[in-house]
Amino acid sequence: MWLVDLLVAVGVFLYNLPTIATSAPHLTYGSGDYAALVVLSLVMCAIYILRRRSPLAVLVAMLALACAQLLFGAPIIMADIIVLFAVYTVATRYVWPVSLPAALVVVGWLLVAIVPNLGDDFIDVGQLGVLIVVTLWVWTWGTLVRIRRQYMDGLRERAEQAERQRETNARIAVAEERARIAREIHDIVSHSLSVVVLMSDGAAAKVDSEPERAKSAMLTARDTGRTALTDMRRMLGVLRDDEPGSHAPQPGTAQLDALVEQSYAAGLPVTLTIEGEATSVPDGIGLTIYRLVQEALTNVRKHAGPNLTRADVRLEYRQDEVEVCITDNGQGPVNDRPDSNGHGLVGMRERVAAHGGTFTAGPRESSGFEITAMLPLEGGS
Repeated sequence: MWLVDLLVAVGVFLYNLPTIATSAPHLTYGSGDYAALVVLSLVMCAIYILRRRSPLAVLVAMLALACAQLLFGAPIIMADIIVLFAVYTVATRYVWPVSLPAALVVVGWLLVAIVPNLGDDFIDVGQLGVLIVVTLWVWTWGTLVRIRRQYMDGLRERAEQAERQRETNARIAVAEERARIAREIHDIVSHSLSVVVLMSDGAAAKVDSEPERAKSAMLTARDTGRTALTDMRRMLGVLRDDEPGSHAPQPGTAQLDALVEQSYAAGLPVTLTIEGEATSVPDGIGLTIYRLVQEALTNVRKHAGPNLTRADVRLEYRQDEVEVCITDNGQGPVNDRPDSNGHGLVGMRERVAAHGGTFTAGPRESSGFEITAMLPLEGGS
């Protein structure tokens, strides 16, 4: 850009040279006043190159040089055009409380320099008015350019903020997805491994006395392990799209019968009761219900104690919500049960809260433990 400023300065100076003598009647080529005006115009054009670095200082220096012209009998010369460029630059860089007074100072200089010479056939009132209007127009143009630049800068800043917000949201989404995967893996591993361990213990105990029951238990353990592997592949498929089974359907309320049967086969005296008219449950709600029951039954196996005789899973459909309740009559010490700070209960509470539902968990008045969740059907996903 400095090259453009240099060309403008050189052009104005060269255009100014042949017109200096006409700026005042007494000037003649080669006189001292003429030489002084040439030097003043040269300096004025030279400092124009610095307008981008110090626009206000350049304008002040130009006005000082323009006032010095009066000492040599030239109210105004062609080189003074470059002052308008300086006014424009100031208007593009400074707010109007700074740039407008600068423009008015230039107008004041025009009045001081020209008005006393109006009767000398130098310039008339109409031409003076044009110069004032042009000065104010140049200031207005520069001000509009500054406003547009600020507007464009604001748009760029908002676009950058939006991009940063998108990146932040993406990181949050990744963190939430990892937390979801962690909960899914916890549910799958804790439930499946507990079933496999129980069935393996039962098979080991009956392998000599009741080989058929031992075989059935081992087959159940095998099927449970395969199901767990399939579920794990599906969850890991979120990270690797080409993983086999990554697009398999998620479990839901339709798989609760199989889940309860699997737990019953593992030795847990559990029953499933469904009340109300089964409505279409959104996939997200169905998965949450399945994982709640799965985690709750896992906790019953781990913490209910040897006196457990009954565990109930109740699913009640209502008009706009579904209630899930898992209870047992275990007699184990309350301190051995998972509390509200347990990892499993925290995961269940987060699942329910994600759908705008309510979750409660705690010991029953008589005996055992109870987990209840209310999930709204409207807006589910």
